[in-house]
Amino acid sequence: MSVLRSPSDPQGSRVPPTRAHWLRRLVPAAVGLTVAGAMAVAAGFWWFVWSLPTQEVKLEGRADGIVVLTGGSSRVADAIELLSEGRGKRLLITGVHRATTSAQIKRLAPSFGPIIACCVDLDHSALNTVGNAVETKRWVVDRRIRSLIVVTSNYHMPRAMTELGRQLPDVTLIPFPVVPEKLRTDQWWDPATVRVLVSEYLKYIVTQVRVRFEPTVAADDASEPRFANR
Repeated sequence: MSVLRSPSDPQGSRVPPTRAHWLRRLVPAAVGLTVAGAMAVAAGFWWFVWSLPTQEVKLEGRADGIVVLTGGSSRVADAIELLSEGRGKRLLITGVHRATTSAQIKRLAPSFGPIIACCVDLDHSALNTVGNAVETKRWVVDRRIRSLIVVTSNYHMPRAMTELGRQLPDVTLIPFPVVPEKLRTDQWWDPATVRVLVSEYLKYIVTQVRVRFEPTVAADDASEPRFANR
């Protein structure tokens, strides 16, 4: 069989691919992967939004304790109401401002003053959801809690449950999502609400990846109580 030769290749040897040749192959592949990734993220965002509850749940039974993660206007009020109904024996409000006291909480809900004075603990240390989970673990260990009602906004609940579940694998977690008015009336497409949802969805993705590689806080590190009840 004869070998075709070109003037520049008198011996008929194979010319190695050039950088331009590889770029012509890699660029379409990179574009395809980028488009596929964007479509997957968009589909995941739609799933995230439509899976959020639009009505507050009706709790059945009771738990040993209740934890509320600060950040929404009605979260604390709902948690205190659950406590007053006997849904839990104690309530932890995690992530409160360092200057906040129980007396200030009582002024926000004066009709619940006695139960706030006896049964509400404040965590001033947590600065984010990871911190909320770590400080909740400290409180759960100190109070010997085996079941816990979790109160936070509906869009924040998936990430909160992921972080708490990682720190408290042996504790039964019962979600109580607080539904903002715009999500209750299906007005989530408001630009400000969309920004919140997109931000929370991206944080949720990062959390799902991170918890698979990052170790949890050791039990010994979570044993010292440091909560205010004043």
